Amino acid sequence: MIFCKSLCFSVSFVLIFAAAAFSQQRPRIVPKQPTGESQPINQPLNPIAQKPALTNRIVIQNPPALVKKTVSSKPINTISSINTVGSYSPGFSQKLLKAIQIRVGVPYLYGSSGPNAFDCSGLVWSVFLDAGFPFERTSAKTLWQNSVPVEGDDRYKFGTLVFFNKLGHIGIVFDDSGFYHASSSQGVTYSRFDGYWAKRIVGYRRIYTGK
Repeated sequence: MIFCKSLCFSVSFVLIFAAAAFSQQRPRIVPKQPTGESQPINQPLNPIAQKPALTNRIVIQNPPALVKKTVSSKPINTISSINTVGSYSPGFSQKLLKAIQIRVGVPYLYGSSGPNAFDCSGLVWSVFLDAGFPFERTSAKTLWQNSVPVEGDDRYKFGTLVFFNKLGHIGIVFDDSGFYHASSSQGVTYSRFDGYWAKRIVGYRRIYTGK
């Protein structure tokens, strides 16, 4: 009986010792780390890190310059294409004065440019045409916009345009005393600057004829 107990104890001790030894030799199981297989195929794990650095500086080129248009749709002798000048040549001034004087006394008619009646801008257009410088027939307001302002003594040189009544009327300067114009009450006539007309002057403009 004693022998049997000793044998059983020895066998149990051996089994426990063997189990402990086996447990020390058994390889340890470590959880497998994720490999990123849930990402799309051929997609880098870190797109920012994989982006190549720029090697060349980006330069924005200036846009090409616009080509200036060289062909104009306006007639050559429009007032807008003319520069200012102080006075006309003696020959042109004589022609201009003669063209004015032969019209003195012709009646006024709104919108008319002769030969039997004139309004103010029609007279200006007609006498410059006879003197050898044609341009587009237009209103006093447009003549103001398309001619060049003058000051000082140039205001009273023969042939300068003088404007009145908020650009509603126009005349041609003869000298510092007066001007020629188509008056609604007297027709083509000479008037003095002093008195009635002096209070209504808007300004003076000049056109260049090249003559």
